[in-house]
Amino acid sequence: MARKYVIETFGCQMNVHDSERMAGLLEQAGFEATDEAADADLVVINTCSVRERAEEKLYTRLGELRMLAAEQGRDPIVAVAGCVAQQEGAQILKRAPGVADIIVGTQQIRRLPMLVAQAAAGRARAVIDLDPFDDVTWPLGVTRRADPVKAYVTIIEGCNEFCSFCVVPYTRGHERMRPKADILAEVREAAAGGRTEVQLLGQIVNHYEAPDDPSCDFAALLEAIHEVEGIARIRFASPHPRHVDDRFLAAMARLPKICRHLHLPVQSGSTRVLEAMRRRYSRGSYLDLVARIRAALPDVALSTDMIVGFPGETEADFDDTLTLTAAVRYHSMFSFKYSPRPNTLADKRLPDDVDEAEKTRRIVALQALQREIQSSLNEALVGQTLEVLVDAASRRRETELSGRTSTNVVVNLPGPTAWIGRTVPVRVERAGPHSVWGRIDNGAAAPSL
Repeated sequence: MARKYVIETFGCQMNVHDSERMAGLLEQAGFEATDEAADADLVVINTCSVRERAEEKLYTRLGELRMLAAEQGRDPIVAVAGCVAQQEGAQILKRAPGVADIIVGTQQIRRLPMLVAQAAAGRARAVIDLDPFDDVTWPLGVTRRADPVKAYVTIIEGCNEFCSFCVVPYTRGHERMRPKADILAEVREAAAGGRTEVQLLGQIVNHYEAPDDPSCDFAALLEAIHEVEGIARIRFASPHPRHVDDRFLAAMARLPKICRHLHLPVQSGSTRVLEAMRRRYSRGSYLDLVARIRAALPDVALSTDMIVGFPGETEADFDDTLTLTAAVRYHSMFSFKYSPRPNTLADKRLPDDVDEAEKTRRIVALQALQREIQSSLNEALVGQTLEVLVDAASRRRETELSGRTSTNVVVNLPGPTAWIGRTVPVRVERAGPHSVWGRIDNGAAAPSL
């Protein structure tokens, strides 16, 4: 009987894609997927260290697995992967002794099956592999994609920016570009497998330069992917504001498959805080960029990331964040309370001097403002007919589907699961802050593939 595995994923889209890659490797090695740790011979926890809470989730989960083994007598091999594994290494074994058998770093996941075999052969000693690995190629056809509509494709690993709050350069290494040929081969494979949307991943995607084609920057890569038959939509996450140039914006305006959504992380509305964050742009230059983007792409929807309570952030600094948010009117926002991350410049040099209660007050105020903005933007869609790529069935209602517009608005609608993967015209009937609801517009074109 085949051994079973389960992968539990915390964190970003890149982690989700790494889990897809690990799943493919394990299935090549003869494992079968299961949904329950209680049935698994191997449990892989793919971790995130961007925020402190995600780190704590790892240790909570390791404690639960220890209890599961004690209560049910089942003792699966446990592998810890991802950014916390890279960051903490052997410290995980000290903080949660007797649970983890494998600690595998972000640049060594391709060796997971071999590490599992080593662990199975000698359970008395944990296997740790955190070595850096500069080769970012990946064997074609191995990834086990979890999404029937969208394919994640990594174009860059690591980051060279070293923003003072960010742990990514320390956990995912320096910036390494995947070859253009490898990226295009993976996009074609995704299209051949029925995926109609591709999402390009990298810490700073618009810094891309192809190692196998000196003439290929990010705009040229988008042009090449745009030519792949079967791909209807192209998304990417995330660009850095200081690398957004006119050539990139012209490519977005010219190529209709590129979704009219741009994630533009700002992190703070205060120039003083942005300098402390080492973001290398000011409030004024960011707002000027937003104006340039909207002049080139009038229909674009902007989203962002925001941190409150960064060391030294005053009430005036936070007010700058609120006024910038009100001025830009983002379609969505990921907002976080600052927490020190190990090894970062902020952790080493800046005291965490905004107390927790004040951080909470600020994030509640920011999220309330953003909720009002999103509600207003979504309510303006009521009565309009939107093209929606249906990508999932509702978990709560058997007859309800969901999808996204080109501008990344989530749309809920009634319909059969056979529509998943199709683009359909939906007339919006009502709206909330996070999504809208509607029905097929019978007066519009018929659902298309």
